[in-house]
Amino acid sequence: MPLLTVSGLNTYVKSLLDEDIHLNNILMSAEISNFKNHYQSGHLYMTLKDSDSSISAVMFSQFASRLKFAPENGMEVIVRGKAALYSKTGQYQFYIQDMRPVGTGELSIAFDELKKKLEKEGLFSAEHKKPLPMYPKRIGIITSDTGAAVEDICNILFRRYPIGEIILCPVHVQGVNAAPEITAAVRRFNSMKCADVIIIGRGGGSSEDLSAFNDEELIRAVYECEIPIVSGVGHQTDTTLCDFAADVAAPTPSAAAEIISPEEGEMFEEIEYYQRKIISSFKRSLNIHKEMLDKFARSRVMRYPLDLIMSRIRELYSLSSRMKSSYRMLISDKQKEFSSAAAKLDALSPLKVLTRGYSVASKNNKIINSVSDVAAGDKINVRFYDGSVNCTITERTDSDV
Repeated sequence: MPLLTVSGLNTYVKSLLDEDIHLNNILMSAEISNFKNHYQSGHLYMTLKDSDSSISAVMFSQFASRLKFAPENGMEVIVRGKAALYSKTGQYQFYIQDMRPVGTGELSIAFDELKKKLEKEGLFSAEHKKPLPMYPKRIGIITSDTGAAVEDICNILFRRYPIGEIILCPVHVQGVNAAPEITAAVRRFNSMKCADVIIIGRGGGSSEDLSAFNDEELIRAVYECEIPIVSGVGHQTDTTLCDFAADVAAPTPSAAAEIISPEEGEMFEEIEYYQRKIISSFKRSLNIHKEMLDKFARSRVMRYPLDLIMSRIRELYSLSSRMKSSYRMLISDKQKEFSSAAAKLDALSPLKVLTRGYSVASKNNKIINSVSDVAAGDKINVRFYDGSVNCTITERTDSDV
């Protein structure tokens, strides 16, 4: 039998516990006792017990910083963690990784599981978030019409943004009918397009009170809504799945109203800013055009307009003179061309030939080209340059050629 040291034994037992998968992720209900909060380190030490047994437990600061409540002695809690051995002292203890008060444990587990599921589907993605309108004309409110939340929202909107039209869709905000009514209200607003932005809100409460805002159908309706949605559910420490799915999550209903409403004073300041900017731009443009006008007024054409007119008159006279000269030259050239053509035509005229002693004989208005065209007794016409005679053929003599 090998000889062991205390450290060796503790290390061996610790390894057995660490390798047991059943001890590495335990969900356990217990009562807190001997609670100690080491504020300097942030670690929490306590004893977890039931009616028959107890076990030492520790919750290190990395996990303790996530708690949303203050543990105390006598509190019934549900813890998740692992059982292991602290080898230095040989103490068997429970290492807590998460802790919730009894009554919220099941809701918290369901909350975490649904959150992981919807987050994996992309329903909480930042890329899907829609920007809020700067100056909404109509503001939809989905909340109870009898609670303090609706009064807070309306009071802030009336004070900060009185020109906005409020459209209230009253619903139950807790109980079995709450989730279906809120879901239907979101879809009604979306289908009717009767608001520019929507506030979903209610006051604070327990996890059970806020459970309607963790409903899966409601979360999908919020994600699918084309109108930007601001979630203002509970107090600052409350978180619902509706907050993750909304385009903007406000810590309270009042904060939601402030987020979507521009303060009246800020609006006037912005209007004055743009007013000053427009006036400045107008003055700058006016100065530029005034300088252009002054420059034009100082130009020669404006100071001595008759000089320009006389210059244009002289130019007109010069062009007119040149046009007349060109026209006369053109007429002269055309007259010379016409006289030359007429002389050539006259030289080729048949009448010109007749003046030299020639004549033209015709029979029945047809030129006689040969002696064979006539016979004795035919009547012919002989054309001279100054007239014509009618003749009768008495004899025809044919050429010997």
